[in-house]
Amino acid sequence: MSLRPLRPGDRVALAAPSGAIDPARLDLGIDIVRSWGLDPVVLPHLRDTHPTLPHLAGADAHRAADLQSAWLDPDIAAVLCVRGGFGAHRMVDLLDWDAMRAAPPKPLVGFSDITVLHEAVAQQLGAPTLYGPMPGTTVFSTDPATAEHLRRTLFEPATTTVLTGPDAAPLVPGRAHGVLMGGCASLLAADRGTPGARPSFAGGLLILEDINEQPYQLDRILTQLRRSGALDGLAGVVLGSWDGCGPLDGVRAVMLDHFGDLGIPVLWELGFGHCPSSITVPLGVPATLDSDAGTLTLDAPVLSAPTGA
Repeated sequence: MSLRPLRPGDRVALAAPSGAIDPARLDLGIDIVRSWGLDPVVLPHLRDTHPTLPHLAGADAHRAADLQSAWLDPDIAAVLCVRGGFGAHRMVDLLDWDAMRAAPPKPLVGFSDITVLHEAVAQQLGAPTLYGPMPGTTVFSTDPATAEHLRRTLFEPATTTVLTGPDAAPLVPGRAHGVLMGGCASLLAADRGTPGARPSFAGGLLILEDINEQPYQLDRILTQLRRSGALDGLAGVVLGSWDGCGPLDGVRAVMLDHFGDLGIPVLWELGFGHCPSSITVPLGVPATLDSDAGTLTLDAPVLSAPTGA
């Protein structure tokens, strides 16, 4: 299933399916999106706050309605989630997946809590998505390289087919090929047992990152994923950032303990997720992991113009 690259003049929806936003920070992000030649569309409930739970960006039904209306609107070329936090699990089952399945797919961008939506879109719609930075977050407006990598992924996807980072290194050497899956580790664990959870990541290249989870907490998260069968049959693992997760030696030890005996390559710190400078990683597309070289190479650009366009 292909998605077309963005073009100047495209309308892109800004959605808040999870946490409440910082208006000033969002305004900075909107300015950057507008500088790309895009027309950012502020959805009706983008700036809402839940009446009793201030950590949420408005009522569950309103957050779901915003996202669904943007997906169904033929004049919207992409949906940019503005921040993570918490709340996607509360609204994902309110989406009308039958209606969304009938509409042409479009890029969905976000990370962290948006992992819930990446997984749901993969399972329900079979469409690729982008695990990337969000306009309402600090890194989007303070690190030009972060925003620029997302811009190139959206507009010039052929320039972002080989992904790497300055700290990328083999945790377990080797090469593997598979479809990219995953996201924020704690959200993937929280998804287990829910109606839309995939049976496992078998055959896939699992991307994982997280924030503010100490090594013992990461151990619990990965134990839950492993006990549930989610990690059965993995082809490889691509690790991102672990900001606020304690000593990195401790994080590495946990990762080696859970993945080192699986006979698959594991790449350490590709440079995505909750970090001061991050890249955009497509999900739902096939790629080759070369742990020794520190690279993740897509089989083809994640966005491509339809034949004859």
